[in-house]
Amino acid sequence: MMSLPSSIDVAIIGAGAAGLGAAHALKRAGLSVIVLEARGRVGGRGHTITPAPNVTFDLGCGWLHSADHNAFVRIAEALDFEIDRKLPPWRERAWGKAFPPEDRDDYIRSLDEFFERLHEAAKGGVDHPASHYLKKGNRWNPMIDAISSYINGCETDSLSILDFDAYEDTSLNWRVRRGYGALMTAYGASLPLALNCAVTLIDHTGKRLRIETSQGTLTADKVIVTVPTNLIADEAVRFSPALPEKIDAVRGLPLGLADKVMLALDEPELLPVDGNLRGATMRTEMGTYHLRPFGQPCIEGFFGGRFAQALEDAGDGAIAAHSIDEIVSFLGSDFRRKLRPLTESRWAHDPFARGSYSHALPGHAGKRAVLAAPVDSRLFFAGEATSPNFFSTAHGAHDSGERAAREVIQSLSFRDGA
Repeated sequence: MMSLPSSIDVAIIGAGAAGLGAAHALKRAGLSVIVLEARGRVGGRGHTITPAPNVTFDLGCGWLHSADHNAFVRIAEALDFEIDRKLPPWRERAWGKAFPPEDRDDYIRSLDEFFERLHEAAKGGVDHPASHYLKKGNRWNPMIDAISSYINGCETDSLSILDFDAYEDTSLNWRVRRGYGALMTAYGASLPLALNCAVTLIDHTGKRLRIETSQGTLTADKVIVTVPTNLIADEAVRFSPALPEKIDAVRGLPLGLADKVMLALDEPELLPVDGNLRGATMRTEMGTYHLRPFGQPCIEGFFGGRFAQALEDAGDGAIAAHSIDEIVSFLGSDFRRKLRPLTESRWAHDPFARGSYSHALPGHAGKRAVLAAPVDSRLFFAGEATSPNFFSTAHGAHDSGERAAREVIQSLSFRDGA
């Protein structure tokens, strides 16, 4: 933590994965840097809590996606964070009578065929909603929509096929045993941070940039903006002069919604470690449940898209209440007394996120590059929404922060060389 300086070389707005990645890169380059963070903590949409003495829970990102290309694997190893390399409880590892193997296998075939249709359609270079490629009358369409809401934060009717096809997935997914958010906290510990410091205005009319915050005003030569797209779209952070191209870009890249719930589980030995439970397969309004993650005595539930929004809007505790009802419908009434709510995320109602991660609306796949482009070699943009291939992930955000830092350094080199 540091007090707000009056002047700095580079100000970074946001201490999520992108801001931390940018700050480390600029610090290595010898520039004076400060990270301005509206929250009282680092990590952004990466946040680990301990809702019970024997339970670790990532309220936000929890998986090291594409682990063989994920910078946080290297960071975790350097900071002595244990990495769990076991297979995730997805696809063929679904468990229980509520989703019997023959149904599960038929669903996986349908899902893979749907993904292949999207891929083939994207080769044509013309964008459409992914829902256009659901096979008419397919019994699994509602569940495919539910899966899209977990993966993309939205249902298929709001999803660009060109953007979806651009995402790179190596199918290697690991976890951080102490929590992804805890790893980000450790990664940010050595950085110059101003917490509880909400930025409201970036004025780029003068020779130096003037930044108005809840703790006062400072000036900087360069600014890297890493805040979520919904905050820029809502003009929670304003620019003077206005940046209409950026506003247009973020409105095409809204944050979808993926929420989680953690339930304490009595008699955990009755359920398998790292199992997966689902069964409401004939509707999109369904949860999916990770049984006993890391062997902990709990169940972790996931909800996405419009259903997650409806549960959030119903108020605190609605996600947990629905989860318990659904799990009991799968496992029997005896389980009601074994389950107890611990905590739930409500990212749409988080004032500094207003959603979970970005997706491109149909026709807006090119807006990631528009958002990422620097303005006048003084304003730079990073965050998962600017990543061309690893959007919606913490490592995509981190890498975008390093990319923005390189752009800053190159702009300074060009100025000095001139």
